[in-house]
Amino acid sequence: MNNQHYSVTFGGKMTRPAALAAALAATLGLAAASWVAAVRQMNGMDMGVATRLGSFVFFVALWLSMMAAMMLPGAVQAVLRRVEASGRVDVVLPFVGSYLAVWTLVGIGVYALYRPHGSLAAGVVVIAAGVYEFTRVKRQCRQCCREGIRSGFAFGLYCVGSSIGLMLMLVALGVMSVTWMCVITVLILAQKLLPPKAAIDVPLALAIIALGILIVIAPASVPGLTPPM
Repeated sequence: MNNQHYSVTFGGKMTRPAALAAALAATLGLAAASWVAAVRQMNGMDMGVATRLGSFVFFVALWLSMMAAMMLPGAVQAVLRRVEASGRVDVVLPFVGSYLAVWTLVGIGVYALYRPHGSLAAGVVVIAAGVYEFTRVKRQCRQCCREGIRSGFAFGLYCVGSSIGLMLMLVALGVMSVTWMCVITVLILAQKLLPPKAAIDVPLALAIIALGILIVIAPASVPGLTPPM
């Protein structure tokens, strides 16, 4: 590691603590601003499973705001590792930009495939998301998110592999729902920060499957799932 990047100089370089603090502030600041933007854009658009996405440009802009809001808090550790390895705070922008680019591609796929749907389809997707939590792909991608230093693009790919089930839950239950957005954000953040433990992960997966079954057999019991008549 080149320690000169962390020494106090008068040539514009930052000390190591200052570089890490700047990277932390930039990442969380962008996440906070994205929450404000996303909530404003989603205002009045949540119709549960009957939600429509609007125009392509509108949805992609909203999706980008949502991903920055939801995913950047959990990416902080990866950003800081990248800054620490390079000794430069200017790596934050390309790292975060390429990371969000991966999630933007996911959003384009969502736009192409999404249709307003019924509670049965939503329940099936939620059940599938719970089953995905048990898969080897999920475990490996989650582990890779916590190890080593890689490009933002590669980190994004692993992050998609780790969180795609939970993200599809959001799409199925109410892609414009601030409530579900908050719930999924908490789950994703917990899985990013906490080491895998069967005592936590298995009950969570079973709870997701149970929610899916409940949606299939008694959709009216899940608030906000269907628009009011």
